[in-house]
Amino acid sequence: MTTFTTGTDTLTRDALAVLQPGFAGTTAPDWIRRRLGEGLASVALFGRNVTTAEQVTALTAQLRAERDDLLVAIDEESGDVTRLEVRTGSSFPGNHALGAVDDTGLTRGVARELGRRLAECGVNFNWAPSADVNANADNPVIGVRSFGGDTALVARHTAAYVEGLQSTGVAACTKHFPGHGDTSVDSHHAVPHIDLDATTLHERELQPFRAAIAAGTRAVMSAHIRVPVLDPDRPATLSRRILTDLLRGELGYQGLIVTDGMEMRAISGTYGLEHGVVLAIAAGADAICVGGGLCDEGTVQGLQDALVHAVRSGELPEERLADAAARVRALAEWTAGVRRSPGATADPEPEIGLTAARRAVTVTRAPGSTPVTGPVYVATFNPAPNIAVGDETPWGVGAELERLLPGTVTGHFTGPDAGDVALRAAAGRRVVAVVRDEHRHPWMRTALDTLITAAPDTVVVEMGVPQSAPRGALHIATHGAARVCGVAAAETVAAG
Repeated sequence: MTTFTTGTDTLTRDALAVLQPGFAGTTAPDWIRRRLGEGLASVALFGRNVTTAEQVTALTAQLRAERDDLLVAIDEESGDVTRLEVRTGSSFPGNHALGAVDDTGLTRGVARELGRRLAECGVNFNWAPSADVNANADNPVIGVRSFGGDTALVARHTAAYVEGLQSTGVAACTKHFPGHGDTSVDSHHAVPHIDLDATTLHERELQPFRAAIAAGTRAVMSAHIRVPVLDPDRPATLSRRILTDLLRGELGYQGLIVTDGMEMRAISGTYGLEHGVVLAIAAGADAICVGGGLCDEGTVQGLQDALVHAVRSGELPEERLADAAARVRALAEWTAGVRRSPGATADPEPEIGLTAARRAVTVTRAPGSTPVTGPVYVATFNPAPNIAVGDETPWGVGAELERLLPGTVTGHFTGPDAGDVALRAAAGRRVVAVVRDEHRHPWMRTALDTLITAAPDTVVVEMGVPQSAPRGALHIATHGAARVCGVAAAETVAAG
């Protein structure tokens, strides 16, 4: 029989403290407010919780009325992955665009302005930046979320982003440890494997995380990936070898370790949600992200009970749970301290996102190409979105070209006959074809073949990773599909 040195109340409060649940609605549910009084120390916001900045500010104020030092987390990478601007598209380009510019001062400034806006809304913990090196061009889930494929570039921009964001009192969460860039499987659906040798892992994947740790990142997020050279049996989120021995021990990291979404199939479909949460805390994780899918009080109660039972049965050391809860509270106290301190607010730079997006545009002109002088037909080729990006956020150049070139019409196409359908819809008008990761979608490549063969003056706008060779009369690469990237591309088209 195990003897505990702390009372049940401390144990149950610690079990609640390590959870970062999402919830439904744009106001604070009663059950969340009640749980904050019982020891819950964090909540997570997603697109479903957001309508306007003013509404988010009111929501976080509601939550902080129950607990002043609350951690309010959000998945606001900007670029393609945005929650604050989920219905309009982001005011900031994502990592790939910043990496294409390769100005660490600009990256630091963009992150600082993002942090200022988050802090203004009462959000103090951002699950960003992605420090993944985009080593696999077919990666279905990272892509433009990465600063690029060069390790040194990714490392210096990761550090700059961490510095800029945290200068506003918003904790950065560098992800997805130990590196999700060399995968061809989306961990939202299954467990990806990264079969790297130890040298490649240390010299490529881990270098951006070392840079983030040196820059003082307050949190690191684990990846639901299996890296056999580190642990042949368990994915990183559940691996003591990776979270405790490597991240804490070898890399010397002392901040918060938070898991990626535990409801993702890589964990919940393999280990079960409740058992997976116990294994993650035991492995060295401190905070459990859950609720990207809808999360309710029953889920939180089940996870709390599972953790308490694991301690009582001896499966989870009580000291490990207490240490995890203490790290959560320590981060909450840091953010609260910065928020209360004078001079924590950065000066607004409202145009820095658009400035960065414009600088990220690269243009390739074919010999003899003619400028666009009037309305066009915008053929947008839509790939299936991954879960991280979602399907709520608009993208493309159509709306902006309709404004800049009155009479412009936009259509959306997908599938094996997309090119022929788009060509008929264009009805002889000059075409602006908008694609996203052409290299990953054979049907998209075929559609462009069809359009360019029939209409050599077609303009191509690539809003994903520009891996395919430039083609068309004018080829514009934006390095991302944020709203400001669309604006920058449309300006380039309209300017001829």
